[in-house]
Amino acid sequence: MTQTRNRLGQPLGDPLPDWVSPPHPSREPMEGRLCRLEPLGPEQHAEPLFEVNALDADGRSWTYLPYGPFDSLDAYRAWMDAVSEASDPLFFAICRRSDGKPLGVASYLRIAPGSGSIEVGHIHYSPRLKCTPVATEAMYLMMQRAFELGYRRYEWKCDTLNAASRAAAQRLGFSFEGVFRQATVYKGRNRDTAWYAVIDADWPALRQAFVRWLDPANFDEHGRQRVSLSQLTAPLLTQRR
Repeated sequence: MTQTRNRLGQPLGDPLPDWVSPPHPSREPMEGRLCRLEPLGPEQHAEPLFEVNALDADGRSWTYLPYGPFDSLDAYRAWMDAVSEASDPLFFAICRRSDGKPLGVASYLRIAPGSGSIEVGHIHYSPRLKCTPVATEAMYLMMQRAFELGYRRYEWKCDTLNAASRAAAQRLGFSFEGVFRQATVYKGRNRDTAWYAVIDADWPALRQAFVRWLDPANFDEHGRQRVSLSQLTAPLLTQRR
């Protein structure tokens, strides 16, 4: 491939003559076969989410988030009141389609239409949502919306010590990009941040991996997967860690 250079002979990034900044994501719900993502609202979601989150008795699911665990419904509702009206981060409740129950939350954040970059984060799954196809479909729907809107880059960041989040990122097709040392401070401690991303060129093949994995034919009569998502996404990663 010929490198583009300016009149001074300096190398330049690939030109993007047709680039148009995407719109900010809306609050419109996202519908899947297994789940529905709807705008997070204290009246609809605070109490049922607080109840299902209580199944995490030791609070380990909150360790790597900058808030939580919440010791009362009032405290959880106050947090939700503070974040639910924001446009960045833009929070959604993850609801199971079979019964409509909210089982977790996730958000878009660091939304930068001018550069076509958007991040998924503030992900919190209750014990009823973790390690289920519902959780995977929720991540697929959020990624799909971002790329359909025209974003070029979809990011995932986490504490480098959060092994579960790092494994989840790569299972979902995010390629490792590096570590920002001493990136922030939360809960009175240091965080080195691991960066992962999917770019628009990755999306067509990754989308097919999600579609294949989520297909009901990929699960036997006991709900066990025939082919793992990691088997489908591993060949698509540009770097692992």
